[in-house]
Amino acid sequence: MANQFSEIIKKAYTAFNERNIDNALSTMQPDVQWSKAWEGGYISGHKEIKEYWTRQWTEINPKVEPVGFNERENGSLEVSVYQNVKDLQDNIVFDGIVKHIYSFENGLIKTMDIELAENN
Repeated sequence: MANQFSEIIKKAYTAFNERNIDNALSTMQPDVQWSKAWEGGYISGHKEIKEYWTRQWTEINPKVEPVGFNERENGSLEVSVYQNVKDLQDNIVFDGIVKHIYSFENGLIKTMDIELAENN
C-alpha cells in the first residue's frame, strides 16, 4: 500500500506547501475527514478544509515533507512527516517529526489523523 499511495501523498504535500488548495483537494474524497492539528478537532469535506487552511495561513507558515511510509496492520498508512512551522515573523513554532495516519477509498484520501512521533 505504501508504494501504491506514496505518489498521491507526495502530490498532496507538494500542493499544500505551494498553497495550491485545489490541487491538494484533488487527492481527497469529497467527504474527507481531516484532523485540525492547529485548532484541534476535525473537519469534513473540501469546503471546510479550504476554509481551515486559508485561515491557518493567515497566522502560521507550515511546511511539511513526507520522510517515511509504513503500512499499519489495520490497513491505514502511517506517513512520517518533517514539519517546520513558523509564525508570520519567521519564528519557529514547531520543528520536528509527526505522524500523519491516512486511510484511502477509491484511490483517494478518505481520512487523515495526526500522532506526535516519539522524541518530540
